[in-house]
Amino acid sequence: MASIFSRIVAGEIPSYKIAEDENYYAFLDISPLQKGHTLCIPKREVDYIFDLTDEELAGLQVFTKKVAVAIKKAIPCVKVGQCVLGLEVPHAHIHLVPMQSEADMRFTNPHLELSKEEFEEIAEKIRKEF
Repeated sequence: MASIFSRIVAGEIPSYKIAEDENYYAFLDISPLQKGHTLCIPKREVDYIFDLTDEELAGLQVFTKKVAVAIKKAIPCVKVGQCVLGLEVPHAHIHLVPMQSEADMRFTNPHLELSKEEFEEIAEKIRKEF
């Protein structure tokens, strides 16, 4: 069975898409640490990020950088933090989190609950900067 992220890429599950190319896809995390918290994934389903080929990993990182630059322009923050976790979903992904301080990257912090309208507004702001 395909991972939830593969189903998002296929359009079977809706997402707040930020950016996409032939190999990678970026969308807002639906349980964000901060407004603008985005996930960047390879379209090819691979569980462990270090099982990606060197070319895929490099491509994912370059794609992620472009998304992070757009987030920084769209969302007031000091920096955009990057984190690779990924035990919950068996599909490699990179978290991008707008930060005011390193504490904003603690995944044990309470997560935000945003409305559909808030997610759409945030996604549009970031897309405009991409």
